[in-house]
Amino acid sequence: MYELMIQNQGTIYLPVVEDGVTWETERKGSPGQLSFSVVKMAGLNFQEGNPVSFRVNGIDVFYGFVFSKQRTKDGLIRVTAYDQLRYLKNRDTIRAVGKKASELLQMLAADFRLQCGTVEDTGYIIESIVEDDQSLFDIILNAVDETLQATGNLFVLYDNFGKICLQNIKNLKRNFVIDQDVSEDLDYTSSIDKQTYNKIKLTYENEKTGKREVYIAQDGNHMNLWGVLQYHETLQNEIGAAEKANALLKLYNQKTRHLTVKNVLGDISIRAGTLS
Repeated sequence: MYELMIQNQGTIYLPVVEDGVTWETERKGSPGQLSFSVVKMAGLNFQEGNPVSFRVNGIDVFYGFVFSKQRTKDGLIRVTAYDQLRYLKNRDTIRAVGKKASELLQMLAADFRLQCGTVEDTGYIIESIVEDDQSLFDIILNAVDETLQATGNLFVLYDNFGKICLQNIKNLKRNFVIDQDVSEDLDYTSSIDKQTYNKIKLTYENEKTGKREVYIAQDGNHMNLWGVLQYHETLQNEIGAAEKANALLKLYNQKTRHLTVKNVLGDISIRAGTLS
């Protein structure tokens, strides 16, 4: 059983839904989306910006806002609603010093009147954040990516029924087994062609000494197996450079693996970013 509600100026509607409801999420850079069609009936009145909630068997699934309505000749209204992450498409210019990705998220959420839920301490302090005319998505995810490169910890940004959350992917693990009984087909690929590096070279132009400082971390065994696959980056400062080189080697010194599973029986506890 599912429940779809739309609220307009204090009035709550439980519209008749045709052709089901589609809920879509992506792990990175996109808001959650709810798509559905309702029957246009007397008294039904809702507008863009109105809150929408969706529950399945009493479990909260989606809370967001109507962004588009499309009427058809057969008396249906096709609706697209997005969760709060849609507002992270706003663009801004910021300068920040000594902030963690988690602190940056909370600062931007307050500036744009967004509600936060579970925001875990990302730990790593970013010395300087300079972003010019960037989307809030890019600003936050750039900080998350820098944290990943420095610490090896991956944090997932998502909306949990009207609350923006940021959590370590290790804490989003679900005991959900996919086998031939719940899926139609799968495609598994392993590769060293992209995002695989066994040598990390970081350089810093030291203006005080006039010399180039070089920091290298490498894995000789994998270099023998795969050849030299080098990652290079020019640093703005040398603070934590050696630690960063080691963290990048740990992150990238492995095969990339991609698994695509087709037509899996749904489970509302699984969303983009979930670790299984």
